[in-house]
Amino acid sequence: MGQLVHTLPEGEPVCGVTSLADEIYLLRDKECDNIEVYDVITNRLQRCLTVPNARGVSDMTSCEHYRCVYIGMIISLYVYCVHRLDVKGAATRWAVNDEPFGISVNAVHNVLVTCRDVRKIKEFSSHGDLVRELTLPDDVISPWHAIQTHNGEFIVCHGDFDDAVHRVCKVSVSGHDIVQSHDGQRGSATGLYDVPFHLAFDNNEFVFVVDVINRRVTLLSPTLGYIRQVVSRDQLDGLPDSLYLDTQRRRLYVVDCEWNDEEKRYTAGRVVVLIV
Repeated sequence: MGQLVHTLPEGEPVCGVTSLADEIYLLRDKECDNIEVYDVITNRLQRCLTVPNARGVSDMTSCEHYRCVYIGMIISLYVYCVHRLDVKGAATRWAVNDEPFGISVNAVHNVLVTCRDVRKIKEFSSHGDLVRELTLPDDVISPWHAIQTHNGEFIVCHGDFDDAVHRVCKVSVSGHDIVQSHDGQRGSATGLYDVPFHLAFDNNEFVFVVDVINRRVTLLSPTLGYIRQVVSRDQLDGLPDSLYLDTQRRRLYVVDCEWNDEEKRYTAGRVVVLIV
């Protein structure tokens, strides 16, 4: 089990967390000061940044190569984009044309955007040029997040509340075939998932999986074999929504959000920091 070492402050709901240039970027769902930047060593707040004109934000990731962060955003009804913000403060954005959910960066520093409703992974250059689109296999329903392994395959987590299949699978380079998978039946028993929502992996491609409704984070082998639970519900106040792994420091940052059943939305959020 991961050892809890710190908690970043509670506030508005948190939509993503990542790091860049020895700082932690925390993305909140609000109109101004959307991004809080913390020192990675002291965990002290350094500054706040505003991503303008965002009606909704879905996820955030970073790229050390280009020294920037990427944010999936809803600008207005049916207007979806990725916002790019570099460490010097320069900002640009580009259209995705389908609603973005999970975002990641691959080994060649391109941006992977998972579009759940159309079951696609869209790959863009750092400046928004569309490299390719992959349509996932028919039985990958409601994909939330995808990451790409060093050999070009994709690890995808999928399964919404009403779906029968909730699992993590490895998809071929072409996107056409499922190579390996971990579980499928929705459930709460060890090794099962109830809305597997977000992924991260370490340098050896061991996979961390956010399991939202079961309120835990699971560790899988590079071949998607179950290893153990690394974050339990006892270490969380609410529902885990996403995560980021600092491979250099072995720190796992897990977004922990409070869900309001009456309002059907997240009402508060924080980030728990663990040694793994």
